[in-house]
Amino acid sequence: MSAVNPALLGASEAAAAIRAGSLRSRDLVQACLDRIAEVDDAVEAWVHLDPEYALKQAAILDESRAVGGPVGPLHGVPVGLKDIIDTADMPTENGTVLLQGRQPRQDATVVSLLRQAGAVILGKTVTTELATYHPGKTKNPHDPTRTPGGSSSGSAAGVASFQMPLAIGSQTNGSVIRPASYCGVWGYKPSRGLISRFGVLTQSPPLDILGFFARGADDLALIAEVLTGFDAADPQMRPHVRPALVATATAEPPVAPRIAFVRTPIWDKADADARAAIEELVDMLGDCVREVPLPSAFEHVIAWHGTVMEADIARSYRALHEQGRDRMSPTLRNQIERGLAITAVDYNDALSRIELLNYGLSQLFANFDAILTLPTTGEAPRGLDSTGSPMFCTAWTFCGTPAVTVPVMQGENGMPIGAQLVGPAGDDARLLRTARWLHNRVTAG
Repeated sequence: MSAVNPALLGASEAAAAIRAGSLRSRDLVQACLDRIAEVDDAVEAWVHLDPEYALKQAAILDESRAVGGPVGPLHGVPVGLKDIIDTADMPTENGTVLLQGRQPRQDATVVSLLRQAGAVILGKTVTTELATYHPGKTKNPHDPTRTPGGSSSGSAAGVASFQMPLAIGSQTNGSVIRPASYCGVWGYKPSRGLISRFGVLTQSPPLDILGFFARGADDLALIAEVLTGFDAADPQMRPHVRPALVATATAEPPVAPRIAFVRTPIWDKADADARAAIEELVDMLGDCVREVPLPSAFEHVIAWHGTVMEADIARSYRALHEQGRDRMSPTLRNQIERGLAITAVDYNDALSRIELLNYGLSQLFANFDAILTLPTTGEAPRGLDSTGSPMFCTAWTFCGTPAVTVPVMQGENGMPIGAQLVGPAGDDARLLRTARWLHNRVTAG
């Protein structure tokens, strides 16, 4: 291990090396901190970082392993947390000056599970304002004049610039899949109800989901499997058998996956180079892929999603709006004010469409393992006053289906574009396996 900079290791590789005794957590964390010192002035992925505390966590974990203590699946591996996830030992400010200095009294459920798995909580990454659209300070590590996407800006950019091997974000529209595509890393939005949201900023209870950034399907499976335990504190969760995410995601499919290429009703909104790139990918995959249309109801999904999300934003952030609307961005104020005008009839009518759309998807998934489509309109847009459009993620967030973006394409300017795979709700393990298969198929030429 001495010849390899530990900051370049993926999470699974680093965890295995720590378990085997060929790498210390302290050395891995120090390498990440050195990398942060080297590149983060240009990227600005962090809102809270305490190097001394991170190294202290690592030293405790190293000592425990040295005396024969239990070694967890993420033992000694540093993880970045989006600054909407409560931590009892670090501030959580939710990306707004209205909550500056906020210090939670207890960890979010996912943070407790990370600690039980032996992870090092490296720090808190930049989120957009209250996880909506107004950008934070983070820049795209491939081109600092471009957005990294949002709202999980710092988590995506930090993993992309090798500041940490794993990070957690959240998605209510396109806040994991979009920045993963823009920054050229793997991103995974699990099925709704798989990961506890207790202790996480509430934006829209029917839509919010935590997600992950990493450097491979095996790493995504590793962190997700650690965090899939049932939590009665999240009303959307139900007791379920833990999916074998790692074992399935790292196995070869018994047969080549059947993939449906879906252009979606908003295909004309995608950039020409992005459309050309995914069409080339479809040609490369050959007989494994067949183009299919989505049910016609999907033409209305963006409007239905917007009704639910903005009404919930108004409800969730109304107190903050009343307290300090003059210190909110105009973008967020407008969202809240639109949400306040939505009627209960319109809200419940939109929410009821989720079942209809999922019925249509169930017919499609009876014949296909996954849907292939774009995750974004194209490359990360130039400029830092916007985080780009989430529209190519909206349908899958609304339906609650799992989605993965695989970094296998580029735009005309050499910036990354992901390929988005979507699977049936609850079948996350097979989706991750299909994503790994696709990546291997492309990179093998």
